[in-house]
Amino acid sequence: MVDGGGAPGWAAEGWEELAPGVGRCRLPGWDCTAGLVVGAAGALLVDAGSTLGEGAALRGAAERLLGGGRVTHLALTHPHFDHVLGAGAFADAEVIAAPGAARELAGAAGRAALYADAVGHGVAREDAAAATAALRAPGVKVSRPYELDLGGGTVALLVDAGPGHTAGDLAVLVRPRTGPPVLFCGDLVEESGPAQAGPDALPGRWPDALDGLLALGGEAARYVPGHGAVVDAAFVREQRAALAAAFGAGSA
Repeated sequence: MVDGGGAPGWAAEGWEELAPGVGRCRLPGWDCTAGLVVGAAGALLVDAGSTLGEGAALRGAAERLLGGGRVTHLALTHPHFDHVLGAGAFADAEVIAAPGAARELAGAAGRAALYADAVGHGVAREDAAAATAALRAPGVKVSRPYELDLGGGTVALLVDAGPGHTAGDLAVLVRPRTGPPVLFCGDLVEESGPAQAGPDALPGRWPDALDGLLALGGEAARYVPGHGAVVDAAFVREQRAALAAAFGAGSA
């Protein structure tokens, strides 16, 4: 458990504590969020960073926070390089993704696109190649809500929340022992800049995805974006309105 058995607190590792047993950090470079959910029998990491080195640093921090325990599960919120290319550092964790993301991560074309995107954003070619080669196809594909029991009453609910930012957006909801729910949104929600609709986005479906997040988290939840500061339901509604105005709502 966090803060047990001589483990450091969240702040000592440069992480933000969101609720008992739930925290996140903001990675350098692309301000990408990684989250950690800690139970009595296991720990879930949400997203893995952009390189094997970044993934290894996340693993080290998580293991210190766990007092020597290990990350047992890794949830990938969507198949973009800054969120998934550190996944090879967690070779002994069960990898979880939405079906659309799982297809991208398992296929040669998807991996080639990840490599090209990483290099295009400034990742060294050798680092991008090593991280892409180390990727494993997700073993759990979340097509319907999936409850992950981490022990001690800590349960993470993983939901196929898209399409929107990509065809494979996954959200992770945690209802902590005390305090409001925490909802890891991936890049369906972005705070540090406007929501990014790249070539693999389905912007006409994105407002519907945000409606789903709001229904899942409720008014009191803390919404953790893929990039930026933690936000509230009002922020998510504002982003939904902006996307609907730009692209329309409920259309393919």
